[in-house]
Amino acid sequence: MATLLLALLTILYVASAWAQESGEPSALDKANATIGAVLFFDIAFGGIQIDEVDRDGNPVLDASGNPKTKVISVPFLVIVLLLGAIFFTLWYRWINVRGFKHSIDIIRGKYDNPEDTGEISHFRALTSALSATVGLGNIAGVAIAIQLGGPGAVFWMLVAAMFGMTAKFSSCTLSQMYRQTNRDGSISGGPMYYVDIGLRQMGGGWATLGKVLAVMYALLVMGGAIGAGNMFQVNQTAEAFRSTFGLSEGANWIIGIVIAILVGAVIIGGIKRIGAATSKIVPAMCGLYVCVSILIILMNVTKIPEAIGLIFSMAFTGNAFYGGFFGVLVWGIKRSSFSNEAGLGSAAIAHAAAKTEEPVREGLVAMIGPFIDTIIVCFMTAMVVIITGAWNDPSLSQSDGITLTTQAFASAISWFPLVLTISIGLFAYSTMISWGYYGERGWIYLLDHFGGIGLKSVIVFRLIFVIFILVGAVYPLRAVLDFSDAMVLGMAFPNIIGSVILAPRILGKVRDYWSRYQSGEMEPVE
Repeated sequence: MATLLLALLTILYVASAWAQESGEPSALDKANATIGAVLFFDIAFGGIQIDEVDRDGNPVLDASGNPKTKVISVPFLVIVLLLGAIFFTLWYRWINVRGFKHSIDIIRGKYDNPEDTGEISHFRALTSALSATVGLGNIAGVAIAIQLGGPGAVFWMLVAAMFGMTAKFSSCTLSQMYRQTNRDGSISGGPMYYVDIGLRQMGGGWATLGKVLAVMYALLVMGGAIGAGNMFQVNQTAEAFRSTFGLSEGANWIIGIVIAILVGAVIIGGIKRIGAATSKIVPAMCGLYVCVSILIILMNVTKIPEAIGLIFSMAFTGNAFYGGFFGVLVWGIKRSSFSNEAGLGSAAIAHAAAKTEEPVREGLVAMIGPFIDTIIVCFMTAMVVIITGAWNDPSLSQSDGITLTTQAFASAISWFPLVLTISIGLFAYSTMISWGYYGERGWIYLLDHFGGIGLKSVIVFRLIFVIFILVGAVYPLRAVLDFSDAMVLGMAFPNIIGSVILAPRILGKVRDYWSRYQSGEMEPVE
């Protein structure tokens, strides 16, 4: 089944490339439209309509001179992600707020025990997960949200991230509760395991539902890893380097080969090597990007109050140019979910390998991910884009996020785009090595159903993953990547359903852990 999925991706790529040359919509384009109709259908059914206006607030008229209107779509999957995050936050009694300080202490190693079951420390589990989420979405995605939703979208990104912290807490606690130790001592975990094992333990029809959701998730995470977590990353990195350094198209091959070697050297070594690499790369890349962003912000310090004022005032705007209130809200939530992956369950695969006997403890570590990813890194991008005025530049086309962010950096100091390009390379590389691990866990889960050959054959997936890096570097992949992005977002559906069903089991663990923590029973390591 897993091999068939990879073969399908190859066929889809060839079909897409042929369609681009012929000018005809491919079968993949039609598939994307179908997937979009299912996952992103408008739950308001076109009921939210506003009058269109231009940038100056003047009505946009049609050929008859009547005011034009546009429909504001409220996508089904975006609302599922938001409602799921709100449910988890209320259900676990705002653990994202009351457990914040304790989670920092855990990450600092105060509760580490080398004798606990697992492969990597709490800190390395966090950096492995962050390496997958802190990526191009933090650079291009934020800019797109501001272009299409206005500065007010940033406010809703931050709000969604706060609730998203608890969604990540939920999935990563479950990944520890239902993880599996393989014969070689490695750990496998994540949504495909906890929805399968957890619902099976409930008996009856729950077992069948759990198996269906688990297989669905494993297929989706493999497809997402090959496309969005691999080909898209290397494709955009190659384009960024070519643009910045004026390289020819032939350079894509060289860039692809170099990245393939670097990624292969890490992912073939498994989660221990991934954790070792990301524990150095993630702090460095986040530090570099945040420091440069802060420098630009400080160079425009007098504009900070105005920028923050725009974020808050336009969060509740009725400005039809940015889609009115609902348009701003949806764009903020959508880009937050795309950025930190809260609710998708992917980070739970990395956190399952952490050394701990306390599932709740790892959930507390994991919830810091959206805080770093969105509330810190994305907010830095947003402030640079707003404070430099690049967000309101009519010469830039919509949905051209990388260009917008590059222009914002260049407006401060001409050579700053070089720093941005280096950041893009680091972000993409770290994303690829973590998504390679996510995809191989899906492979192992699926093929273990056929005589337990998943672990034995995982090297096949790793090699295929590396090969697709070259594919992504040198070919146009728009339709394939749309398909892959849909698969990544589709992961939220089986994950949230399973997590909600299993939520009562987590709550019992949370109450037990928190009472022991508050009573002083847990002594930190000095």
